[in-house]
Amino acid sequence: MTWRRPTFRISDGQTIAGAWCLVWRRHELLDEHYPEHLFVYADGRITLGQYAATDLAGLAEQLASGKTALDRPDAREWPAEPSKWESRSPEPRTDESFLLEVADEIARLAGRPSAGDRLWEAIRCYQRETTEANRSLLRAAYLAVPAHLRVYVLGDMDRQDRPLRILVTDLGQSVDGDGPVVTEAMHRDARAYFTDRDRDVALAEEQQAVRYADDPAGAPQPPVVLYETTYPRGWPDELGDFALRNDYDAPFTYEGETYPTVAHGYWARSAAGRDDHDRVRAAVTAREAQETGGRAARREDWSGARLAVMAGLLRAKFDQHPRLAQVLLATGEAPIVYTGISEAPFWRDEGPRGGRNWTGRLLELVRSELRAERYTPAARTAETALRAATRTGSQTGENGGA
Repeated sequence: MTWRRPTFRISDGQTIAGAWCLVWRRHELLDEHYPEHLFVYADGRITLGQYAATDLAGLAEQLASGKTALDRPDAREWPAEPSKWESRSPEPRTDESFLLEVADEIARLAGRPSAGDRLWEAIRCYQRETTEANRSLLRAAYLAVPAHLRVYVLGDMDRQDRPLRILVTDLGQSVDGDGPVVTEAMHRDARAYFTDRDRDVALAEEQQAVRYADDPAGAPQPPVVLYETTYPRGWPDELGDFALRNDYDAPFTYEGETYPTVAHGYWARSAAGRDDHDRVRAAVTAREAQETGGRAARREDWSGARLAVMAGLLRAKFDQHPRLAQVLLATGEAPIVYTGISEAPFWRDEGPRGGRNWTGRLLELVRSELRAERYTPAARTAETALRAATRTGSQTGENGGA
């Protein structure tokens, strides 16, 4: 059974996490079975299809009555394995073991320990103190795992769950009834398997910590959303996030040409001819620049060059306007979501509908470059000199006032 997630439902304003799989339901009138979605949720609610809500006990009744089945009734029956010990296949899934699996999935969604979690805790307990009492607890925890999932519980497709099957079998008894007779050496080897596994896991975690040493720590910041807005009476005097948008009036020079906004620069640079370039650059507003540039013939290489050009224009804008650079830096490390309706989806975010948000991504890149420049030796020296000059000027002013 493959559980698919994430899914959820809203109940009393709360989001309840869920997962789903496919089962077979019997049509009451036609007496035929058809596939149906079985949804389970963190609060224990179970839904067959869209409307038939029940719980674990109700699902058990559905399975017992034959109204719901785990497999198609006319599905091919596989022959029984000749030896349980030598078999590489899981045990057959039954209604009882599936109900245990559903209960496990509900516990996992609710953030509670699953049968697999409790089994691993029993393994660690037995490894710390290899007593018969702890081995009995290990056996109980192993048998609590749904039977058809036990071969997967260790995540080892070579050994499967054989080390556990050996450990939970008493000395002198045959594993699975048809396997080897368990000896103390076999118990010792099985314990060594878990010791080696713990060592390998610790080594892998250490290597991952080194590889991911620069991964951001802590909870991520909520995104900064740059909405498309209009100001009929002119831009506000107090700068805000609107100044990060491409239509904000902030003249800058890029490769020897001066543009009123990033939008002017982008559409002018996209034009194949010089006359069109100059007409776009001379447009009164960013909207007019876009409309003029959109009608002009495009450079042949524009598809491959436009990201580099946009990045260069944004760098020029914020390099030449320190106040705007401060607005950009004030967004911290938050994702920048560039929205609106005027730009193509390539440049903006469209929420559930898509959009590649390249403007937002390039703003994050420029922000990172601005922050990195602050930590260069030259920048630190200049900052120190500025602070010293500021202190000297303050002292001179105080003395002159005296």
